[in-house]
Formats: sequence, structure tokens, C-alpha cells
Amino acid sequence: MDKREKGSIHTGHRSRVKEEFLDHGLSGWPDHRVLELLLFYAIPQGDVNPLAHRLVDHFGSLAGVFHATYEQLLEVNGVGPNTAVLLQLIPAAAARYLAASASFEGQIMHIWQLRELLLPMFFGARNELAYLVCMDSKNKVMACRKLGEGIADAVHITVRKVLETALACNATRVVLAHNHVSGVAFWSEADLATTEKLKSVLREANIQLVDHLIFANDDMISMAESRLLGDDMPG
Repeated sequence: MDKREKGSIHTGHRSRVKEEFLDHGLSGWPDHRVLELLLFYAIPQGDVNPLAHRLVDHFGSLAGVFHATYEQLLEVNGVGPNTAVLLQLIPAAAARYLAASASFEGQIMHIWQLRELLLPMFFGARNELAYLVCMDSKNKVMACRKLGEGIADAVHITVRKVLETALACNATRVVLAHNHVSGVAFWSEADLATTEKLKSVLREANIQLVDHLIFANDDMISMAESRLLGDDMPG
């Protein structure tokens, strides 16, 4: 009898949480409650609210939980492989969705269209990534190719890789983009040196380096807008 009474405290709780989400979305929900709903699908039974609180307390926020590595998640008491995989899957699936939703088939008329195109590529990234946007002479995007991935703040962009990628796409104009996982959207001396070298080599192949963009979280800076390339921006 006592066990039945104890168990009845949470009877229907999961259904009520799901119904609330379906009716009103996540507006106004604290981070731990969003996590609780997600945890329902990794842990079929039991009260997952305490685990949701532990995760937020441990990583500081919902975003912190999603940025944690698989190994870091497993260090939290109560997190098993299924839960860790689910929490890794959420930002990866979100990035895929954003990338699919942010494609351009026409001309790039303004540099900030490139932000919309490229931002999903860096969403949730824990390492530095580099991409090359290849365009024709009318600024029509032909391809967006990943150049490389490195450990935090250590992606290596080779001139040969950039040139080969641009030539393979038959591009006449390209935009280089990479992220700073440090969270600071500002170019380093190495960024400036790499840009100058790439600009010179690409020019020999009749390819214009239109811009070098640096992303950090939701921020982006443009070397072209800062007049560091000496060439006009798209459009």
C-alpha cells in the first residue's frame, strides 16, 4: 500500500509534461525542465527531474550540457550511454536542420547572407572548423566545402587544400570561413598571415578571395568589411 501511494505521486507526470509542450512549446521553461522532457526518451521509467538538475548544475546551463563531450556526460551520476548519446544527438541534429534550412541557390548579394549560410556549419562545434564557399563570377554559390577540423583553436588551413577545392568547383570567387572556439570573434596574426598568402596564391589562378570570415558562437567578423582584403564584398 505504501509503495502504491509513493508511486502515485508521479502518476501521469510524463504525460502532463508532454502535453504541456505540445500545447505551449518550451516558452518559459527553465533549462532543467527542458532536459527532463528529453530524458524521458533515454530513461523509460523513474523520476528524471533530479538528474536534469544535476546536469544543469554540473555544466551551468542547457547549452553547457549540449556542448559537453560524451565522456564528460558519463561522469555525471545517473547518466548512462543512452542518455549521453541522446544529449550528443540533439545539437548534431539541430545543426543538420539549420544547414538544410540555410541554403542559397541564387546570388550572394550581401556579406551577411554568408553568415546565414555558414553559421549552421559551426553550430555546437567543439573544435575549430574551416569551410570554403565557392562562387562563380556572379556570386552564385556553387558549393560549400569543409576544408578541415582541428583541436580547439588549432585548425590547419593549407593553401594547397584551398586551391584544390576552388579549382575542383570551377570557382572564380571564394570565401574562407573558420571558427574560434575560444568565443572571441577576432582575427589573430596567424589568420591575417594565412589570408594574405591565400589571396596571393588564388590570384595566380584567377580566383578572388572575396572574404575571410571568423565565427565565434553567434558572432561573425568580416575581413572584407574591415577593409583588410582591399577587394569589394559580394554585390
